[in-house]
Amino acid sequence: MPHFSIEYSANLEARVDMPALLEALRRAALQTGLFPLAGLRIRAFRADHVSIADGNPAHAFLDLSIRLREGRSQEAKEAATAHIFKALEGFLAPSMATQSIALSMEMRDIDASLSPKAGSIRDHLKKESRHE
Repeated sequence: MPHFSIEYSANLEARVDMPALLEALRRAALQTGLFPLAGLRIRAFRADHVSIADGNPAHAFLDLSIRLREGRSQEAKEAATAHIFKALEGFLAPSMATQSIALSMEMRDIDASLSPKAGSIRDHLKKESRHE
């Protein structure tokens, strides 16, 4: 049940293919082996009003927040964080070479006792795999 939420400044839309970035992060997350396919949720939210550093409107930011159910080892989370951040940096490298961008990421645990879940994605994934 990992939730990847990206918040980014609106001025990145002209330079970054957000759907492609989400797909790159989805692939990187799966490569870690830490996140189940059916549990992945990756989304992005544009911030229309920002003030960054010295206030220059050319500055941009992108912040990736990953929330996941507790229970994974610290070593596994650190390795996954490094892998995903490397994928994020690699994807954004061309934009960062030409534009001032602040890039950040945080992974944190969700207390399972305070986070009930329900859904049917796993059931539908099972049905889809039988029809392939």
